Amino acid sequence: MIVITGAAGFIGSCLISKFNLEGIKDILLVDDFSKEAKEKNYLSKEFSIKINRSEFLEWLRKDASLVKYVIHIGARTDTTEFDKNIFDELNLNYTKSLWNLCAQNNIPFIYASSAATYGLGENGYDDDEQKLDLLKPLNPYGDSKNDFDKWAIKQNAFPPQWQGLKFFNVYGPNEYHKGRMASVIFHAFNQISKTKSVKLFRSHDPKYKDGGQLRDFVYVKDVVEVIWFLYSNNIKNGIYNLGSGTARTFFDLAKATFTAMDCPVNIEFVDTPADIREKYQYFTEANMQKLKSAGYLKKFTSLEDGVNDYVINYLIPHKYL
Repeated sequence: MIVITGAAGFIGSCLISKFNLEGIKDILLVDDFSKEAKEKNYLSKEFSIKINRSEFLEWLRKDASLVKYVIHIGARTDTTEFDKNIFDELNLNYTKSLWNLCAQNNIPFIYASSAATYGLGENGYDDDEQKLDLLKPLNPYGDSKNDFDKWAIKQNAFPPQWQGLKFFNVYGPNEYHKGRMASVIFHAFNQISKTKSVKLFRSHDPKYKDGGQLRDFVYVKDVVEVIWFLYSNNIKNGIYNLGSGTARTFFDLAKATFTAMDCPVNIEFVDTPADIREKYQYFTEANMQKLKSAGYLKKFTSLEDGVNDYVINYLIPHKYL
């Protein structure tokens, strides 16, 4: 049995689709299943059982022998939440418990870290575990992910195979429920649908034009391909970046969305809110050499192709992956 946590969420539900496509249906789903907005993410999937997040650790203590692999995608991901206790409970300590149970029971373990650990990128975007102590996340969410990464590499007891994945700006199907935390493409689509225009943050850094701020946008279909690769191969344990490896501008993103919707480009620039202006990231780009050196050779979807697929095949018909 394969365990996927965060199974009702964005990346987790897309991962179930990938495993189903590969013929794997003996899957245990873990999440908070009380949120009705997330039901359509998993109801059409094939799986064996679902267990509430709060009950899963106790289940695993009793029935670990049934589990072949744990893929831990579930986390509190709201970067606007500043209650450290919430992140300590749901991100840091919960993941420590899962790690320890997988180590004790010889279960391979993949977990979600985040590019939020890199902060403003003062120390680059290299997934070098020796640099973890140098990183300066900008919020408690990023802190919780970096704190676990630092804890993991210091452990003497660990799962037989383990990888932490630093997700960059993931976008794609099954994020309807995410509200303000959904991808910029999702919000751009909705703005264009209503007003035929998109609002982007104005640049407050003279080195960047308005709309010229750069991010590493990675399509969720590529993300699940990487996870499948790690699941299917005996890869060196450690922490890996998971982005496209190519930074693109928000202007490029907006333009691609207008093109996919067959609408003329109409962009309005608004001031970045003062309360986030000092911590605003103007550039992120994953160094993907470590994953490539581990044997992952598939090309990542271009921003234009990813946006086109997302808009035409999912957002317009309101479909799920």
